[in-house]
Amino acid sequence: MKKVILTGDRPTGKLHLGHYVGSLQNRLKMQADPNNHIFVMIADQQALTDNAKTPEKVQQSVTEVALDYLAVGLDPERTTIFIQSQIPQLPELTMYYLNLVTMARLQRNPTVKSEIQEKGFNESIPAGFFMYPVSQAADITAFKATHVPVGEDQRPMLEQTREIARDFNRIYGTETLVEPDIILPPKGHGRLVGVDGKGKMSKSLNNGIYLSDSEDEIQKKVMSMYTDPNHIRVEDPGQIEGNVVFTYLDVFDEDKEKVQELKDHYRKGGLGDVKIKRYLNEVLQARLKPIRERREEYAKDRDAVLEMLKSGSEKAERVAAETLAEVKAAMGINYF
Repeated sequence: MKKVILTGDRPTGKLHLGHYVGSLQNRLKMQADPNNHIFVMIADQQALTDNAKTPEKVQQSVTEVALDYLAVGLDPERTTIFIQSQIPQLPELTMYYLNLVTMARLQRNPTVKSEIQEKGFNESIPAGFFMYPVSQAADITAFKATHVPVGEDQRPMLEQTREIARDFNRIYGTETLVEPDIILPPKGHGRLVGVDGKGKMSKSLNNGIYLSDSEDEIQKKVMSMYTDPNHIRVEDPGQIEGNVVFTYLDVFDEDKEKVQELKDHYRKGGLGDVKIKRYLNEVLQARLKPIRERREEYAKDRDAVLEMLKSGSEKAERVAAETLAEVKAAMGINYF
């Protein structure tokens, strides 16, 4: 069965290992399946909901995110990569959907509530940010996505999209909009903890390893990683749980037997933090070197990257225009 998949990222900086583990690897697997039609959106309008006063941050990040996509292996011949703001049908769909959603329902959305608290908006919530679940519904339904890969924390957002699609079809007596299914990341491949061990890897927390980081930057960040604060001497038994180095080894080292040996040795005592950090550094350098080198090659011709984004956006707009025409016909506002 053919799947239409929509996914994407907010362009607020370069992508890091958390993105790689949480979404990029899965996109590559989906891209390899000829039965999948994948749309990857650079969500600049969504990024502007809380960065409207610093638009240059978003503008500059669009190309950086595109470079990261190409570097990991997303192929514009098989995956439609586009920029959200270049699809004028999306805000029009958002306007129609807003009339189907109450303020109370938006206030109940747990994802929005937690993000408002996280960003410290208090009473100064930008209206665009508050309404972005509806904008997200427009993004998804415009391409008639059957599946949307998101983290568990985004489940309420997708459920609101399903509600909007269901209500629209019921009210207007149509089957125009598709209710998408959720695709959750594999167990253990959700949100990656930051190098400081204090929370998820995040641009805002400055605790990430980026796909574009140099060898020296990677090594410096690995050597600063949080381990077991009670593992003071090499001979002391160490704790694996909450130890960021072993969290990363579980995710990135394909030699699981080696990782288990290191864990057993560390728990027993006699294995120092410096040694396991050096080993993790080798693992990450091997994984990131080809990505970084491909990225550097693509970055030599940024005009070509922009042309790729323009072509993808034009392709995406044609699809969105068809959906909008169907929506207006269902609503009876296709007057001419």
